[in-house]
This record gives sequence, C-alpha cells and structure tokens, in this order.
Amino acid sequence: MANVGLQFQASAGDADPQSRPLLLLGQLHHLHRVPWSHVRGKLQPRVTEELWQAALSTLNPNPTDSCPLYLNYATVAALPCRVSRHNSPSAAHFITRLVRTCLPPGVHRCIVEDSWRFHGSGDDLRDGTPLSRCHLPGADVGRWSKSSSQHFLVVAVAPSPHQPPVPQMVCEQPEVFASACALARAFPLFTHRSGASRRLEKKTVTVEFFLVGQDNGPVEVSTLQCLANATEGVRLAARIVDTPCNEMNTDTFLEEINKVGKELGIVPTIIRDEELKTRGFGGIYGVGKAALHPPALAVLSHTPDGATQTIAWVGKGIVYDTGGLSIKGKTTMPGMKRDCGGAAAVLGAFRAAIKQGFKDNLHAVFCLAENSVGPNATRPDDIHLLYSGKTVEINNTDAEGRLVLADGVSYACKDLGADIILDMATLTGAQGIATGKYHAAVLTNSAEWEAACVKAGRKCGDLVHPLVYCPELHFSEFTSAVADMKNSVADRDNSPSSCAGLFIASHIGFDWPGVWVHLDIAAPVHAGERATGFGVALLLALFGRASEDHLLNLVSPLGCEVDVEEGDMGRDSKRRRLV
Repeated sequence: MANVGLQFQASAGDADPQSRPLLLLGQLHHLHRVPWSHVRGKLQPRVTEELWQAALSTLNPNPTDSCPLYLNYATVAALPCRVSRHNSPSAAHFITRLVRTCLPPGVHRCIVEDSWRFHGSGDDLRDGTPLSRCHLPGADVGRWSKSSSQHFLVVAVAPSPHQPPVPQMVCEQPEVFASACALARAFPLFTHRSGASRRLEKKTVTVEFFLVGQDNGPVEVSTLQCLANATEGVRLAARIVDTPCNEMNTDTFLEEINKVGKELGIVPTIIRDEELKTRGFGGIYGVGKAALHPPALAVLSHTPDGATQTIAWVGKGIVYDTGGLSIKGKTTMPGMKRDCGGAAAVLGAFRAAIKQGFKDNLHAVFCLAENSVGPNATRPDDIHLLYSGKTVEINNTDAEGRLVLADGVSYACKDLGADIILDMATLTGAQGIATGKYHAAVLTNSAEWEAACVKAGRKCGDLVHPLVYCPELHFSEFTSAVADMKNSVADRDNSPSSCAGLFIASHIGFDWPGVWVHLDIAAPVHAGERATGFGVALLLALFGRASEDHLLNLVSPLGCEVDVEEGDMGRDSKRRRLV
C-alpha cells in the first residue's frame, strides 16, 4: 500500500469490477437505501440486481460482516448497526479494518470463503459440490445461498485487476470526515520491503461517497479538497511515526518541518543544540544532548490578518526513546520510534489546517530530541533549569517527554502569547491502561474543553476520554527536597498519566487564565506494528470553528452556531473565539 495515492471524487464513474475492483461499505440500513441504479454501472456485467439484493439480505454485522459479490473484485461490507456512547457514530476503527481485509492488494489474491453453497453453470460445478475440490480459474460467481448444514472452502485465483480498487463509502454527511480519515489509515506510506521497491508504478485509489439521510446531495468540491488535505495529514503523520530513527532523526524531522513550511510559505523558527542551553531550554537540551543528532525546538507560525486569538499546538518529538540511563528493557524498547507521534500529528494537522483557511493565529511547536545513552547523557540526580524558570531534579531519565513539553508550553505562553495551549504526546504507557488502545487521554484545566475533546473525538474518529484533573491532590507526587520538583512520581499507582500531564501544566502555572489541554496518545498512535496518524483528525475537528472550511465547522464541537449579521464585527469576533 506504500505506493498508493488517495483521491476523493464525487463520482468515480462506471467500470467492470474485474478491471476496477469495488468495495461498497456502510452501515446496513444505509446500504439498503442505495438504489440499484446507483451501483449498477459499477457492478455489471458481473453482478446482477438479484445477486446484489441477496447479498444485502445475508449481511449480519456482529460487529461487521462482508460478502463477496464477484470473486474478490466486488465486495459489500457492513459496519456495526449501532455503537456505544464512547465510540464514534462513524465506526471509524471498523472502516479501517474492513478496507484492509476486503480490498484486493493486487496480483493473484486468493479468495477464501466458508459457510456458503454455490449454484452455477460451470461443467465442474453442481449444487452442493464441495468447491475446495474444483479448479476455478477466473470462474464467474452466479447465484448462491447460505447453507447451515455444510461448510465449503472456496479458493480461487483471481487475475490482477487493470485499475486500482474503488472504495465507495455509504454514510450520512456528518460521518464523511471521520470515514475519510479512517480510510486513509488503511493505506500507510512507509515500507522498506524489497518487493515494494521494485514496483515503480504508483497507483491511485479513488474514494467515492454516497450520502444518505439529510443533505444527501453530491459531495461538494470544497468538501473533497478538505478530505484530501486531512487524509494527506493523517498519512504524513503515520509515515513519520513508522520511519525508524536511523532515518527519522532530529535532522530529518526538521527537514519535514521545513518542507511543510516551504509548501505553506512559512519560514520556521529553529533553536538547536548549544543555543537551547544558552537560551534556557534545559528540558529539551538535557534530554537530547547525548545523541549524535542534536535536539531542537522548531516553530511554524501562521498569523493571518483579523485573528482574534492565538493558539499553540505543542508536539512531543522524541525520535527515539531508549529511556536514557534509566534504560528500557529489550521487550519495552522496540517500538520507541513512535515516541514522536505527538509532533508528527501536529505537523500533519498544521499543514491541513492552514491549507483549509485557518482564521486565527496558529503556532505549531515541535520539541525534538533523541533520548540516548552516552558520556554526556543526563543522570538521575542531575538538576535542570527549564524555560519556565523552575528547577527539576531528575529521578527518572525515562520520564523525558514531560521535560521537553514543559519547555514547549512555557515558550508558547511566554514568547508566543498563546490564549490556548494544547500539547500532544505519546507520554505514558499508563495511558493505555487508563483509557485503552483506542481512546487518547485528555487532561485540561477547562471542563468545557474536556467535553469538547470527547465530542470532537466521536465526530472525527480519534476517540478521547478524560483523565482526573486534580492538581491539589496529585502534584505533591513530584515533591523534591533540593529542587522545585522531581520529574517522576513517588507513587506510580496514583494516577500516573494524570500526574505526568500536571507536570507539564505546572510550567505555565495552575492559575494561568488561558486554556491548557493535554492529550496523551501513547496507545492509539499505533495499531499493531503500524502507525495510525492519530491526532491529525482530532486537531482539525477540535479547532474546526477557526477554519473557513464548512466541513471542519460541521465536525467542530466548539463555538457559537448563530448566524452573524453582515457588518456586525463585534458579534463576529465573539462567534469566532473558541474560548
């Protein structure tokens, strides 16, 4: 899938599924609302209307189900009919899984089906014949019916399709954004498999949406462009996270930042190596000073005319985390290339947000370092002076993310004058225990923004669940006898993910009047051994009201939805403010 491009079209046109495979995907009640006239040109001559209706009648999602209509060239798949209150109505996670399993990857795919009986016209086939004994080179699939008494195994070799497959998503308009981002996760960009390097031809997968319910007209061009920019951001973030540190070091990450800056016409601010120490960024410098590639603080700034507030997204960019001298074990260190997931998500979201017309000041702050081991590495018992002016006694060099983020949020507060500071990080392993593999953890000083994060997660598919915010009870975990605080808790059984976030907040102050949001994405940043690009869709949805784009406004949980009278600048200013 690495050499695959994604494009979104209002209509992909008609084609024989043998030359252009098709996956029709949606909730079952939505699929039943698709008229045969809409799919006929994409399925004929291989699939008849009778076969299409029979396939729909056999689908029984629990939680999902799929049915091949013609070999592996045409498939209809059903999403869960309902989801719980802590899931996305789009069933985004199931979309990614179904696309990965139902779309043919290309050459000589084998089709394996069971619990079905075939009724066809081939010389070798009779009703009830065990198909595992038949040779079916390119066989057409005719009528069939479900059999509960016998189980057959069908293995048929399908020739390579002439064109890349077309996923067609059937959903309501509010689910379009989450569905598109979920589709993007099924097509990762990074691979170093030797076979992939020999396939030079780039394929393009065309995604088509068929809207049902209210606002069920054709998808607008502006919406398609928004989906393209958002999914490019998701895939960019996933590619960075998937890339190992021997390629994605701090120098390479800065090249990625420069590339995005050049595309947007923005020159990044970069503070590196000894300059970090000189200017007081003791957190970033202390974490990264032992590495071959020096640490850095990089900032991309978008400052349009008419902005009503300043927003800072701060991303943790630890390109590799050995744990430092508090070194990780052989089973916990593999996968630590993903510790830059927060910074990668901020970069992908920033690129998409600016392309879609962000109306307020937006700063993307990247805290980049490699937590390495060497003669110059930070030791437990060392004390660092951070950019906030506070001193930190190091009692665990593997609690490094909070140190770089503390400098990042302090810079956003002191130098950028941010009204809203959001930091995103793969911060704690305990996050996966607290909120699970699919939900990021949110910690914030604002009840309104806590609720907004949860709602935005359900709308975009990047799910979020709150942590306990109680600094008066938890911050004492960092008490130090010789410095302002330690960097790791005394009691690891006392809400460690909440405490880690509070450490960051303490460097702008618990009485800071602005909005501070911390998102711990340690678990959902990957699914198995692949990055998900988690966080890009969440940031775009959460701050959608600051965008000129209609779709991002639709999925945003913040802001007033009252129409503004022309010329009423005062009301317009209030309407656009997220706080």
